[in-house]
Amino acid sequence: MNVLVSGSSGFIGGYVVQELLARGHSVVGVDNFSKYGKVAKSYDDHPDYRLVEGDCRDVDLMVELLADCDHFIAGAAMIGGISYFHAYAYDLLATNERIMAASCDAAIKAVQAGRLQKVTYLSSSMVFESTDTWPSVEGDERTIAPPLSSYGFQKLAVEYFARAAWDQYKVPYTICRPFNCVGIGEARALGDVEVASGNVKLAMSHVVPDLVQKVLKGQDPLHILGDGSQVRHYTYGGDLAKGIVTAMEHPAARNEDFNLSTARSTTVLELAEVIWRKINGPDRPLNVVSDPGYEHDVNRRVPSTEKAKEVLGFEATTSLEDMLDEVIPWITQALADGRI
Repeated sequence: MNVLVSGSSGFIGGYVVQELLARGHSVVGVDNFSKYGKVAKSYDDHPDYRLVEGDCRDVDLMVELLADCDHFIAGAAMIGGISYFHAYAYDLLATNERIMAASCDAAIKAVQAGRLQKVTYLSSSMVFESTDTWPSVEGDERTIAPPLSSYGFQKLAVEYFARAAWDQYKVPYTICRPFNCVGIGEARALGDVEVASGNVKLAMSHVVPDLVQKVLKGQDPLHILGDGSQVRHYTYGGDLAKGIVTAMEHPAARNEDFNLSTARSTTVLELAEVIWRKINGPDRPLNVVSDPGYEHDVNRRVPSTEKAKEVLGFEATTSLEDMLDEVIPWITQALADGRI
């Protein structure tokens, strides 16, 4: 299969391209490097990978790239941590809507031309931002109140684009909702806003790398956002990529949506404890200070993972501890190199 991946140089996109190549697909990646600048990837010289520097809002470019592709994984978007949602509230909404409209315009033409089989859209767990019942089951996003953040609202719009393109133009789709991706390769974004957290300034605003950085820098007591009771499902990027590519390939995924996540719930305090112990050992006591949280920092984000398991045979199996064994050394080196 020939697969176009938009946002191929991004955090999740990098894992997706690796998984596609490992399964024997030929991949065309398109990215404008707006978030990190140009970054080297392990697969850059792979014979079955071609990277195009371009803007996914360019419909003509996307039509050209899709002309020879069987599948399209639409992953390009402005995306960041919780501070990013606030610093770029309008830009996230406007830019991502333009990317999605252009992507769908191109996909419609590619399907009509007879080659493109399906679009696999990357949505987000933030579509469930306003829920008050858990776990969040596929379909809940269409019955609960809409997200309050512009980012969550736009990701819900991605799903409406997918269904509308099918309803009117019969563009087959699969919707994938990653939950709290954890992995290596994410650098300081070019437009990140530094946020003070105790005696440390951070510019990523993703809870795992931020906590790792603070502990590595010796922060004690450790500052966390809110009271630490927030529940998340930290899911390894490699597992998410397996779920996304499986959803792309699987015939039963046609015109379906899937939560892709570990089944394990972890509070921020529990996460902080695991990180603290891995870096500082078992004997040094952990003390925490609660900083004021952000407006859109959802207290609980808990998915149902049953549909992905039953339909796709997909389970995210990498433990939080194993993820951190990979992430902590990577961040340690990235800090030493000045990359984050």
